[in-house]
This record gives sequence, C-alpha cells and structure tokens, in this order.
Amino acid sequence: MTEFLNVDDGTIAYEVSGTSGPLVVVAHGMGDSREAYRFFTPALVEAGYRVVAVDLRGHGGSSVGWASYTRTDLAGDLIALVKHLGEPAVLIGHSIAGGAVTIAAAKAPELVTALVELAPFTRKQQVRLGDLRVAGYRRGVTHLMGTTILGSTRQWAKYLDVAYPGPKPADWDARMAQITTMLEEPGRMKVVQAMGKISPADAGEQLANVTCPVLIVQGTLDPDWASPQAEGKAIVADLPTGLGRLEMIEGAGHYPHVQFPQQTLDAVLTFLAGVNA
Repeated sequence: MTEFLNVDDGTIAYEVSGTSGPLVVVAHGMGDSREAYRFFTPALVEAGYRVVAVDLRGHGGSSVGWASYTRTDLAGDLIALVKHLGEPAVLIGHSIAGGAVTIAAAKAPELVTALVELAPFTRKQQVRLGDLRVAGYRRGVTHLMGTTILGSTRQWAKYLDVAYPGPKPADWDARMAQITTMLEEPGRMKVVQAMGKISPADAGEQLANVTCPVLIVQGTLDPDWASPQAEGKAIVADLPTGLGRLEMIEGAGHYPHVQFPQQTLDAVLTFLAGVNA
C-alpha cells in the first residue's frame, strides 16, 4: 500500500514491506520508481529486514513541480522519511540516489547505520577522450545526452537497452512500458532532464564526512563508466580509511540489483551481517 509524506513543497510516496527487523530504505535511480526493487525487496524481507521503498521526488507516485532535484535535495527527503519512520536505517541508493544516501549519511549520521551504493554517481565526472573508445560507454553517454537534451523517452529506452547488457529481466517489456508511461505523465520527463544536468559534486564533497560502513556495488559491464571498477575504487578511496568496500557483479550493467538480484543480495546481506556483528 502506498503511503505519503509531505516534505517542503511536495509529497514523497513510499511503501513498507515487512513488519519487523532492522529498517532498510531503498531509493531508485533517475527515470525509474520504487519498482526497480521489485526483485530485491521481497528477498530482503525474507532475510529479516523491514524495507521501505521510496519514489524519489518527481518519480513514481511522488509529486512533480519541486524547485530543484539535486542530490542534496534528495538526501533531505530521505532524512525526513527516516525521521518519520522513527528509527535509524540502512540506506540503499542506486545511481543518483547513491550520491543522495552519501549526503544523508554525512548530514545525519545518527539516522544512518550503513550505506549500500549501487552503481552510484557520487563523484564529479570527467570524460576523457580515451574513454570514448569503449563502445558501451560511448553508446550509453550518447543516449543519456539525447534524453537530457531532447527529453526523449525513445532515447531513454535506448539507454536502458545498453544499461542492461546481455539477457534482460523476464518482465522487461512490461517494465519498459511502465517506465515509458510514467515519463509521459506531465512534468516527469522534465525531472529526468533536470537530474541529468546536475553534477554529483555535492555528494563527492561529503564522502570524507561519512562515518558509517559503506558497500559500493558495481557491474563489470556498466556503460556509465569506461571502467566501473576504477570508479568504485575511487569512491572507496575518497571515504575515510576502512569504511568502504567494493563488490563487482560480473556481467551486470548499471542495474545489478535488477539484472542479477541474487548475486547483489548475497553481497549486501554479507555486508550487513558484518555491520550487525
């Protein structure tokens, strides 16, 4: 059942699964919704966690028309939600939300017990000429730029095709139709365009201020970087010494939790077991 939280000048939609156990809040990436965790949430609940899946501002059941959509804004929404839920939480963020959970943990350490960042955009990006020799990266960047500049659902669909290398999820066609329908709602694509133009620098500036354990998960075939592993290592290096660790999911693209949910879940549960211990 969808619940709603009023934050500033808008409304955040979320859904609670599970009745007991440590709290985990999962946040999706740009151009998606909480359905991105449709395979992941039930498994976390089965593992003994209470899971809250949130729609980022401007996405899913959350309202549009916000003044801005920075990672700092998203972090504020997550902090407000955790306060509303009444207990500290593990924050799991994908892509742009990976940067948001970083900021949330740095700004409200008493509310965050651990972070999991899935294919996170958490550092300021620099495109090098040599990077464009990597075919997947070149294709991904091209379609992302097309989406941001043109506001095209077709370009977004092409990007997602690249972002899921190899076999697609069993419900691929139905899920693509859902995403396209959402982005065709008034104001939704403008949110994606706005997010696509925002630098992750605000998140990068907060990496050194994080105080809880952090797991970075990258797919080996993620087209958003010429070297996903190098990006993951760079994030870990920018965290305080000993807090971060990197897990690579072989064959995954930008959505490891959707494409390889079991492998990603195993990495997350192993990490959380260590945090709980």
